[in-house]
Amino acid sequence: MIAAEPSEAGPGASDRADEPPAGSRDAMRVLVLNSGSSSLKYQVLDPLSARRFAAGSIDRIGEDDSHIEHATGTEPVARRVAHVPDHAAAFAEMLAALRGDATTLAGLDAIGHRVVMGGRNHDRAVIADEAVQRSIEQMVPFAPLHNPSNLAGIRLARREFPDVANVAVFDTAFFAHLPAPAATYAIDSVVARRLSLSRHGAHGTSHRYVSRLAAARLGPESASRIVVLHLGNGASASAVLNGMAVETSMGVTPLEGLVMGTRSGDVDPALPGLLQSMGDMSAAEVDRFLNTRCGLVGLCGHRDMRDVHRAIAAGDPSAQLALEVYLHRTRKYVGAYAAVMGGIDALVFTAGVGENDPVVRSGVVDGLGFLGLEVDQQLNGAVGASRGTAQVISPPGSAASVMVVPTDEELAIAREVAELLGSATP
Repeated sequence: MIAAEPSEAGPGASDRADEPPAGSRDAMRVLVLNSGSSSLKYQVLDPLSARRFAAGSIDRIGEDDSHIEHATGTEPVARRVAHVPDHAAAFAEMLAALRGDATTLAGLDAIGHRVVMGGRNHDRAVIADEAVQRSIEQMVPFAPLHNPSNLAGIRLARREFPDVANVAVFDTAFFAHLPAPAATYAIDSVVARRLSLSRHGAHGTSHRYVSRLAAARLGPESASRIVVLHLGNGASASAVLNGMAVETSMGVTPLEGLVMGTRSGDVDPALPGLLQSMGDMSAAEVDRFLNTRCGLVGLCGHRDMRDVHRAIAAGDPSAQLALEVYLHRTRKYVGAYAAVMGGIDALVFTAGVGENDPVVRSGVVDGLGFLGLEVDQQLNGAVGASRGTAQVISPPGSAASVMVVPTDEELAIAREVAELLGSATP
């Protein structure tokens, strides 16, 4: 879980530390907090060297059997089960673990908070002052499971560390400047403006980080048009042109776009109304249905792609169809985004499925040879042997590159914190 040196965990040192934040100091220490609806994940790291000092998580907050994990330096992960009733108790658990080693929080420069929804109001990391907290609260309807917990983490950290900079880093920031044709829904413009109904996107911290690493690896001339596929239980695609996001698959909420573990992705906009009128569902039931009972689990009963593959091997036709729908939808987005950018230089896979599933990678690329995309099956199958580095899995000399680039959202958040504070640092 923790490695003393950046080359031992996550992306390799040459890929991860490609561009230290401009104007920053030689070393920093940042506590990164990801406060979810029922979890708290954290890391203490140096964004400049990518060195991890400590990391941990508290899952199943509010349950009798909350899962607590913590590791410091090169020590093995310590695990235990206890009752953690709320986020305040989880925060106290984290502090107790971090303060178990007096050096971990020594000289703490900043705390970076993942915030899922900032909308188009926030296009970069900002100091989480009272005005920013009000803005996060206003976006709760678009991320009701995440923004309240993100806000709770900010308030707890500011209370405990009043003299340390608390910085909000938004999942949506990378997409805050999407071109108007990509961001605008074809609905009544007065209603859209009043309710802030436009394409907000999600996973932006990952898309920004991964696209930068791909461009650094290939060179700007060879990677000006990048499609990133962040494929995990939640999945999203983005089109990145000359370092700027110009399209993304998730919309005003994270429900739109690709097929996901439990989320439907794109459906006919009339479907929710039909589920209400013909299926006797309430609006709340429709929302839960599309977010929790659809996607892969709705198609074949499995939300985890590994289970889908096992079911296919056992001869389950519903699992085979689920995989084909998943690949078809993803492939369609790659083609659409190539059209948006006038071509494609690199297709990048990341996140749990994207980094670990050669069958999905090969299946997505299958049929995209007309775009210059190919997969070398030997390179594709060998990705796991050298995990942690950005790897090209297309044949040498291909017109476009296919890559696997491990994401590292905690490091990306810490680096955005460093960029913000570095502008005022000698």
